[in-house]
Amino acid sequence: MTHKMPELPYAKDALEPHISRETIEYHYGKHLQTYVDNLNKLIPGTPYEQASLEEIVRKAEGPVFNNGAQVWNHTFYFNTLAPKPQQEPEGELREAMEKKYGSFDNFKAEFEKKATGLFGSGWTWLVKDASGNLDIVNESNAGNPLRSGQTPLMVMDVWEHAYYIDYRNRRADSVKATWHLIDWKKVGERF
Repeated sequence: MTHKMPELPYAKDALEPHISRETIEYHYGKHLQTYVDNLNKLIPGTPYEQASLEEIVRKAEGPVFNNGAQVWNHTFYFNTLAPKPQQEPEGELREAMEKKYGSFDNFKAEFEKKATGLFGSGWTWLVKDASGNLDIVNESNAGNPLRSGQTPLMVMDVWEHAYYIDYRNRRADSVKATWHLIDWKKVGERF
C-alpha cells in the first residue's frame, strides 16, 4: 500500500491571518510530505506494508510509528481547521464539556495551559474515553491517544514547525489564534 498526501479541504491561504499561506506551504507541503515519503520508504517488507495508518499508529514502533503517526496526526489536525468554522461546540459535546470543565471558556483555559506547558514538541488533544468522558492529554513527539484506547476529537500541533513562521517562539499566541480556526461542527461529529 502506498500512502498518499491528504488533500487540504481549503486553499493554502484560507486560514489567514491566523495561519499564513507560508506556514501551510511548509507545514503541510514540506513537513507532512516528508512524513508520507518516509513512511512509504520504511514499510516495504514489514508487517505494515498493507496496514492502514490507524493500525500503524496503534501497533508500530520506531521510525514506522513516528512517520505513520505524524501522517495521521497532521491529517487529523488539518481536517480540524476551517476558514469559517462553527466557533463553539453544541449539543452533546457542549454538555460533556460543561460537565467536565464547567464552561467552554474553562475548557479553553485548561487546554491552553496544557498546550503551552508541554515541554518540547508534540500534540495537545481533546479526547473521549470508552465511557464518553472528555480529557485533555499531551502527547510528546508523534504520540497519539489511539495507542491508549482514547478517541481523538480535536488537536493542536505544538511542534515549532506548526507556528514558528507566524509566531516565532510564541506558542501561547499560536494556540490562542488557532481557536479561531477549530471547526466545532467537525469535533462534535467525532464525539
